[in-house]
Amino acid sequence: MSFAKVYSAQVNLLRGAIVTIEVDLSRGLHSFSIVGLPDKAVDESKDRVNGAIKNSGFKSPKAKNQKIVVSLSPADLKKEGPFFDLAIAIAYLKATGEIKFNSEKKIFLGELGLDGTLRSIRGALPLTEEAKRRGYEEIYLPKENAMEAALIDGIAVFGASSLKEVIEHINESKDLKKKQRKISVQPKTKIIYTKDIREIKGGDFADIRGQEGAKRGLEIAAAGSHNIAMYGPPGTGKTMLARVFSGLLPDLDTEEVLEITGIHSVAGATRDELVCFPPFRAPHHTASYVSLIGGGTYPKPGEVTLAHRGVLFLDEFPEFEKRVIESLRQPLEDNIVSISRAKGSAIFPSNFILVAAMNPCPCGNTGNKQKACICKPSDLDRYKRKLSGPIIDRIDLWISVGNVDYKKLGGEGTGEKSSKIKERVSRARIIQKNRFKKFGRTINTNSEMNVKDLGNMVKLTSEVRDLLDDSALRLALSARAYHRVIKIARTIADLENSEEVQANHILEAIQYRPKVNN
Repeated sequence: MSFAKVYSAQVNLLRGAIVTIEVDLSRGLHSFSIVGLPDKAVDESKDRVNGAIKNSGFKSPKAKNQKIVVSLSPADLKKEGPFFDLAIAIAYLKATGEIKFNSEKKIFLGELGLDGTLRSIRGALPLTEEAKRRGYEEIYLPKENAMEAALIDGIAVFGASSLKEVIEHINESKDLKKKQRKISVQPKTKIIYTKDIREIKGGDFADIRGQEGAKRGLEIAAAGSHNIAMYGPPGTGKTMLARVFSGLLPDLDTEEVLEITGIHSVAGATRDELVCFPPFRAPHHTASYVSLIGGGTYPKPGEVTLAHRGVLFLDEFPEFEKRVIESLRQPLEDNIVSISRAKGSAIFPSNFILVAAMNPCPCGNTGNKQKACICKPSDLDRYKRKLSGPIIDRIDLWISVGNVDYKKLGGEGTGEKSSKIKERVSRARIIQKNRFKKFGRTINTNSEMNVKDLGNMVKLTSEVRDLLDDSALRLALSARAYHRVIKIARTIADLENSEEVQANHILEAIQYRPKVNN
């Protein structure tokens, strides 16, 4: 036989794309070519496949006088990465007749080492999901990716450590009764919520001295998935509060674990682990526009997508490039990010909670009673201009984090534990889900309500409405800020298990608007 066809897949945006691999052999001077828009990594697979085949006990393709053509289809899809090494090697050996097997309904994935070992790939979860959706029954991939792939029901997952193991398993040219199979079906992966890693890395709210106002604001932000900004002098605990904040968020359900693990797997950020808790992303303020939002010649997800259903923490918020800050407008408003490039466009999910921390000025001492500000007026103006009105408008809660009395800094923490606050947050989230379900909406938190939802689900009495209107007029709130105040008030009411939004809820919500022109 001089022709063979097998199937593989590659990551395409946040999903998998099935790729058909065809190998044709003909007589002539030795040549090995790959067609079908391969990138450099795919083109170099020729040498990896050659070494892997030779070191797995078969005759090297270079040792034969033959012309080898490998076609990857669809031909108009850019082929990227080392996903196809295993499939190319299997297809070549089938074309030469050295192995025999039925390649239908089977997917082969993996990078090959020169010694024939299989190395892990990114995107195993979405690739397996796409294979199952397209009706494939078996998938062969590196052992390191097998647990992740086995999250998907309805497809047999085989994790192998080498090309030789895969061949011994699928080869039908030997007596199947005598053949000892070295790989078996990976058991269905169960999502096990072990000790919350957020508590280990971030700490506990009880460990933070003082800052009760900031803790209250963060509890409201967690309950309604509201964006929050903390400002105050350096060293007052803003960063610590932000890192502990993710521990207040409810655990992810099975569907969310699959969604977020898939995103992180595509980006190569899983380290062969499941993402069982809301992600916490904290890029440095020197992060570029593309790294934060995503993009590139062929669009890839950025930090706002990796933080999906979790927390995006931007420390030293005004120190980010102005273009980077302004690029947050769409994800903060629509919970998605749309990227358009000459060679493709993509829409990535970005439903995260923004937690921003900032100093009041470059030196950090504006308004500090203990230290004098040394900033020039021009420095202050430049610092304030880094945050535009539209960005300020999209942040729901603005919290002042002042200096803590030295007497509170000593001794053991006596504050409320994160677990207790998390219980209240979880109850408030359940109340919201039940309300949305009653009205036939598929959203999960108050921050996702649109204007129509506010009219249907948040009924304000005439007294409360008058109070809100008077406050909005006095503070010159924009229409967006006006609606955000109602959303925050609804979250505060949910935390208190109150059916109606009352005057005290509106007053507390208004407190969290910035003391600047909206």
